Amino acid sequence: MTTQTRVAILPIMKMIVRIISPEIGQDLRLFLQFMAFVAVLAAFAVTGQAQSSQGPLRRGTVLDPNRAAIVGARITANGKTSASAVTDGKGEFSIALPFGEYVMKIEADGFASVTRSIAIGSNDAEPVEIVLTPASATATVTIMGTDAFGYRIDAMSSATRTLTNLRDVPQSIAVVSKQQIADQSMKSIADVVNYVPGITSHQGENNRDQLVIRGVSSSADFFLNGMRDDVQYYRDLYNLERVEILKGPNAMIFGRGGGGGVVNRVTKEAGFSKVRELTFDGGSFHTKRVAGDFNQQLSQRLALRVNGTYENSGSFRRFVNLERYGLNPTLSFTPNAETRLTIGYEHFHDARVADRGLPSFQGRPADVPIETFFGNPGDSHVRARVDRLAGTFQRQIGRLMITNRTMFGAYERSYQNYVPGAVNAAKTLVTLTAYNNATQRRNVFNQTDFNYSVSTGKIKHTLLFGSELGRQATDNFRNTGFFNNVSTSIQIPFSDPVISTPVTFRQNATDANNHVTANVAAALVQDQIELSRRVQVLAGLRFDYFDLQFHNNRTGENLRRIDRLISPRTGIVVKPFMPLSVYASYGVSYLPSSGDQFSSLTTITQQVKPEQFTNYEIGAKWDARRNLTFTVAAYRQDRTNTRATDPNEPTRILQTGSQRTNGFEAEVNGNITRLWMIAGGYAHQDAFISSTTAAARAGARVALVPHDTFSIWNKYQIVNKLSLGVGVIHRSDMFAAIDDTVTLPGYTRIDAAVYVPFSEKWKLQANIENLLNRKYFLNADGNNNISPGSRRAVQVSLITRF
Repeated sequence: MTTQTRVAILPIMKMIVRIISPEIGQDLRLFLQFMAFVAVLAAFAVTGQAQSSQGPLRRGTVLDPNRAAIVGARITANGKTSASAVTDGKGEFSIALPFGEYVMKIEADGFASVTRSIAIGSNDAEPVEIVLTPASATATVTIMGTDAFGYRIDAMSSATRTLTNLRDVPQSIAVVSKQQIADQSMKSIADVVNYVPGITSHQGENNRDQLVIRGVSSSADFFLNGMRDDVQYYRDLYNLERVEILKGPNAMIFGRGGGGGVVNRVTKEAGFSKVRELTFDGGSFHTKRVAGDFNQQLSQRLALRVNGTYENSGSFRRFVNLERYGLNPTLSFTPNAETRLTIGYEHFHDARVADRGLPSFQGRPADVPIETFFGNPGDSHVRARVDRLAGTFQRQIGRLMITNRTMFGAYERSYQNYVPGAVNAAKTLVTLTAYNNATQRRNVFNQTDFNYSVSTGKIKHTLLFGSELGRQATDNFRNTGFFNNVSTSIQIPFSDPVISTPVTFRQNATDANNHVTANVAAALVQDQIELSRRVQVLAGLRFDYFDLQFHNNRTGENLRRIDRLISPRTGIVVKPFMPLSVYASYGVSYLPSSGDQFSSLTTITQQVKPEQFTNYEIGAKWDARRNLTFTVAAYRQDRTNTRATDPNEPTRILQTGSQRTNGFEAEVNGNITRLWMIAGGYAHQDAFISSTTAAARAGARVALVPHDTFSIWNKYQIVNKLSLGVGVIHRSDMFAAIDDTVTLPGYTRIDAAVYVPFSEKWKLQANIENLLNRKYFLNADGNNNISPGSRRAVQVSLITRF
């Protein structure tokens, strides 16, 4: 690329932005200008490579015999020059070599090294695939089908913003791989956490994802590729590589919130291997769904991947159905071995009937058929539309890795629902209310990380210096339903609760109509210190400047609160022997007084300090074998600065309330044998109010936190073309709300699956949920919005790869 060409790029990009600017908002214009700047950087990178490299990139993937990616494998090439590379989280590498002949050596811990003689010519664009065998000369290697990638993930970058082996992270982390997602035919975040200990899915008014992690309920602690995705909606899994659940306070890496933990979705990205896959689903309750995954190498340096899905399904609940679709193209550009640019766009739409579930009666879920709907299903709806554009730019300069991520998200979300209330003593009438709510949000986030490796004597350091800038502009609007245009509630027959009573939706005196702007600027520093092969220390500190500006459209009132948050994190990892890590950690997170959705600010909450979450944790991680990991963790988590009412002056708010969660978790993930995959665990939690709050007395148990949960999923290959799956989920009793007056009974559910691969290109799969057809209650949103679990459901999937 000539200098004249490079100089011409920036004016052209600016012209494109000017052309489309009248049709977009300021935030998107800024984002596009940033992407234009990144394109110019990439252009310079291409030129730099053309000047410094005389030949093409050599790409490849390093796998184990079961075709699982080997992370951290070392590749060295020696010939007319020398070069080296390390495989990433997908087992992929790229190495730039001038034309000529080389000896390439591939090494990884626990595997026998491989040496290959290669000749680099002008047409060497096809990626190579290298399979390493176990180091033992007597090991038996069996090449299994393409489904045998396994459930275990070796390393991830989101926990520390550096690619780190999970065994070296002093924190309890659960990872649900794409293979486990496929084997269990998961479709939602609630499906993902079924087999993760210590997490309960909250009903979330049946219009959003919401989880209770270590006693902390949140609808905002969701992230996408490490960037905040906090709008309330139902997420799909069609485009995911894996789901990561990082437990305990995570503010040092992720910022505000995350008191109990965070959920990070990692999306599929364009790579340089061919992928052609279609999945067709059909089953009980008129389930119909199709999903596709297509990856294509466009040139030696450019690749395109497109994921998409469409679903139109019913439910075991009367009148309830959904329609959703999503499309996610990504483009990867690697001009040289040191530079990578990834750009992705997602459009996602979800529409369904709003369903608030069943009321309670005398401290238990009401004894009605589980399909019973309360309200007007024809006038109940949930809508979500997501448009998201993201880019990641990475550049390796010697020991320094620079990573910049930017994401722009436009979210439109609304729902209108009918809410069942108390049932009268005669069990003949139930109270019903209605309202609707709409939210529009525009998010812009930018993260920049500088990772640098250095040694001071025998001590190794992996340093991280990071920053984050963000802006979130939100409009909130709510209406109350007036039955017959008069009353905000009515009583309807308990035995026949479907109504067609006319309802007028309009604002009452307290309904929201506001605009909220949240600006964040953050800086963080972290050091991963390797004192020796057996002792590592992690220490980090983050500073957040969080500026919330609230405008009440009804009164014209303007309020503002600025929080300056300092979030520390420290941990130590000791390895008595190499496959075993024993760790201890400490971390702090904060939640501003405006809440995790910052939907409101008042003259009272304007004066309230953020809530603080402090976590003390010890644990162990044991890689019993290459593809099998056991983990245990014991923790104490305190939530302080919670609001309480002054007993001597009820109109005054004190911040003396507190909550404590003591818990123990054990988890297993991986392959018991080469034919037997397993995932699951056990959790014991005691979450209670340790000091009286505005919502509950001291000693009260926290809602939706069972004392005991157990889950285990097994997949076993019976013969070459037949595998079976069976799973067990058990949960003890839990309360529906913090007043501890309504109990959701414990239950045990059994799931099953059958897998029949006809060939390398075709596979038939059947999943059965609730095999024994037991009646149970899954979760709630208060005492009178209780969601029953599904009756037995069968889903059949046909997967083709071509």
